[in-house]
Amino acid sequence: MRSQGIVVEFAGEEFAVAPGSSFTVGREGDLSIDDNLFLHRHFLTFEHVEGLWLLSNVGSRLAATVTDSGSRVQAWLAPGARLPIVFETTTVIFSAGPTTYELTVHADQPTFHETPRFDDADGLSTIGDVPLTVSQRLMILALAEPVLRREGAGMSDLPTSAQAAARLGWTLTRFNRKLDNVCDKLDRIGVPGMRGGARSYATNRRVRLVEHAVAARLVTRDDLSMLDDQPDDPNDGESAAEDNA
Repeated sequence: MRSQGIVVEFAGEEFAVAPGSSFTVGREGDLSIDDNLFLHRHFLTFEHVEGLWLLSNVGSRLAATVTDSGSRVQAWLAPGARLPIVFETTTVIFSAGPTTYELTVHADQPTFHETPRFDDADGLSTIGDVPLTVSQRLMILALAEPVLRREGAGMSDLPTSAQAAARLGWTLTRFNRKLDNVCDKLDRIGVPGMRGGARSYATNRRVRLVEHAVAARLVTRDDLSMLDDQPDDPNDGESAAEDNA
């Protein structure tokens, strides 16, 4: 009989976890990720319960995005929540301060197996029913570039809005307008973390956008060439005067 274990992969290291044991991820634990004071000492735990591996968020502030390898299923794991690991390969993305982390979990005996993916060929990138213009994709790429250029699971620091705007040769005003538009679109279709509030900060919205965009494959490494050879955007709707504002 095959093992019911899992393997947690981070930054090129693999950690085998057998049924009957638990595995903790955080600033301390079985996987001590980083000396990042924004990260909980104990953040995520993997436990084998009644034949299923469960991923639990034992932190008090941070959340994680959990997706299958094909980005067909995506879950928001809030503090105190838990969910089963049912796919052969599961990706866990989360941010603490300006740093984004990615874990990959491999299951020996997954409950579900992936089916072939069929992509629309209409020339527009979509999340649900939300179309994105070329310039909106460029904005996301400028924020997600460090994550996309990273080899395999690990960590990366996200740029500030000013740094991302400079990467594109845009004014900060234009960049923030694009960021507002995309976050509003995603908020309307129910993506959590896109709208600010009394206890939210600008950094939180940027990192949450990157988490979702990478997990949903809204942008991929293959798109990075757009940053150096920015295509015209007939759907942008901005005048030259607005661009230079």
